[in-house]
Amino acid sequence: MAEADTTPALYAVMGSPVAHSRSPAIHKLFAKQLGHQIEYSAIEVAPGEFPQAVEQFRAGGGKGLNVTVPYKQEAFALTDNVSERARLAGAVNTLKFEADGAIFGDNTDGAGLVHDLTRNLGVALKGRKILVLGAGGAVRGVLAPLLRQNPELLVVANRTVSKAKTLAREHAPLGKIEASGYNELRGRRFDIVINGTSASLKGEVPPLPENVFANRALAYDMAYGDKATAFMDWAALHGAERIADGLGMLV
Repeated sequence: MAEADTTPALYAVMGSPVAHSRSPAIHKLFAKQLGHQIEYSAIEVAPGEFPQAVEQFRAGGGKGLNVTVPYKQEAFALTDNVSERARLAGAVNTLKFEADGAIFGDNTDGAGLVHDLTRNLGVALKGRKILVLGAGGAVRGVLAPLLRQNPELLVVANRTVSKAKTLAREHAPLGKIEASGYNELRGRRFDIVINGTSASLKGEVPPLPENVFANRALAYDMAYGDKATAFMDWAALHGAERIADGLGMLV
């Protein structure tokens, strides 16, 4: 009788920065609970080297990858097939290497965010005014799921307004969505403000007006770390009643 193969399956998360990621610990715990043997590492990838890093990992026996900032759109470009939600987003955070050599991509960011907001934090999204900061791969993955919760309005704000306008135009069939620059937010208030930029990973905060939070507003940072992010600290000082980071999107 042949012995069972006990070679651990190889997985990793790729991004920059990635040292703070809790994905390795979380996935190893899940695998242990399910009786699977895996090796899961965090791989820092320099700008311009993402496609090569993915191919090197796959050639070394890798089964799949999680992808974090700033490579979610680059990861999408490497796929042969994607889920419907990834197609809508134009970005992926998960790559699966198929036996036939194809790469399948998925995007779980939006589902994770909505679950964290509605289930873990108990926040109703229907009828609320939501502000999402940023227009990169992280934000691309969450707009459709947020709009499906029927908010009163969703505004995408970005330094480069043209990028926000592109996202608003692409997602307009799903609900009421607008694009804005940061200066144009003055005098507007929102029930939920979601930071989808990478600013917090650099200890920075997007240039928001101080009065952006409505009464009892939630400030949510899709990034996370060992302590409150720069955006969370800023929000607590400028009127947000509740603050939360994005760790709940993972678990």
